Amino acid sequence: MPLLERHARQRRRAAGGGLSDAPQVLIAGAGPTGLAAALFLVRAGIRVRIVDGAPAPTRTSKALGVNPRTLSLLEETGVTARIVAEGQSIRRLRVNRRGRPLATLAPDWARLGADRPMTILPQARTEALLAEALATLGVAVERGLGVATIEQDAVGVAATLTDGGTARTPVLFAADGAHSTVRKALGLDFPGDAWPEPWRLMDVDLEGPPTDEGWVDLRPDGPLICLPFSGRTFRLITFGADPLSALSADWRVGEVRWSSEFRVSHRVAERLNVGRICLGGDAAHIHSPMGARGMNLGIEDAFVFAACAADFLKGEPARLDDYGRLRHAVDAKVVNGVRSVTSMIRASSPAADLARRLLLPVAARLPFVIDRALRVGMGLDHPVRVR
Repeated sequence: MPLLERHARQRRRAAGGGLSDAPQVLIAGAGPTGLAAALFLVRAGIRVRIVDGAPAPTRTSKALGVNPRTLSLLEETGVTARIVAEGQSIRRLRVNRRGRPLATLAPDWARLGADRPMTILPQARTEALLAEALATLGVAVERGLGVATIEQDAVGVAATLTDGGTARTPVLFAADGAHSTVRKALGLDFPGDAWPEPWRLMDVDLEGPPTDEGWVDLRPDGPLICLPFSGRTFRLITFGADPLSALSADWRVGEVRWSSEFRVSHRVAERLNVGRICLGGDAAHIHSPMGARGMNLGIEDAFVFAACAADFLKGEPARLDDYGRLRHAVDAKVVNGVRSVTSMIRASSPAADLARRLLLPVAARLPFVIDRALRVGMGLDHPVRVR
């Protein structure tokens, strides 16, 4: 007997026995996208259940930047104030070529439409702050428990969990990462491309660089990005040679606290909703770290999904389709834009290096070019629409 039919019979037998406490939305994945979705939904009066297959929260952080758009979306939850209090604001971005200055960008945040500058905070801490805010509303993440299989019909969604149990829900939100079990179960394609070279991450203690500035060096073997991370610890990102060998001679290198490698892909799911199931975050789209949009774009997904799901559950049947329509267009545009920028920076031919040397100093003196680039990085390049 199909799960949904069995659950329907159980509901009829129960005849109202405690069903009012059942979750209205099941969220698969407790990264920043899933946690933010749960927080927005609970604040809208929607009951949620959030599960995650990992036994414990992540302690390492690929994402660092919390952009002004995300800070605005989280403002009313109280999480923004905690992120700003704990994080490090970025006031300037210095762009070099082979160690020599090309441009310095010092954004006028108010003119760009931002209430606050980009804030650097490790993703693990952002997740912790979201989880703490959710816990104050009575919702805890169920860890070590993922979604294994799904079924849905016009009544709702039934999920088999990895412990062998089942969960039924009117709506399922899949925020279960780039290798999403839910996306695969729906048979959705994840088109795009993958680049072969490994990118490197390193967290290292440095004496010398200011803690309120980011730094990019465009080198022949690949860009090197240096961002303040925590205290005197900085995050280095590159696909070139040893990142430490490319640092300024004026900086003193201390302890290397963590390092890792990853490969870059640019992909967007063919659809972001199928019936009562919606995708968000890395389950829906992935791209390079250029522009710091990954985690932030997922939290945008969460915000729009929460608004659409709340309306759907209150009697507007087309709202989940609205979510898919609204977010697929935005997510695809961002991923394509990030891919283009990364391709330009990644290119290592002599012609590409010469173009950067000649064009970047000119572009840095054109306010409309800089404003456009900054709006992309700050998440201010498009409105967040819920209808």
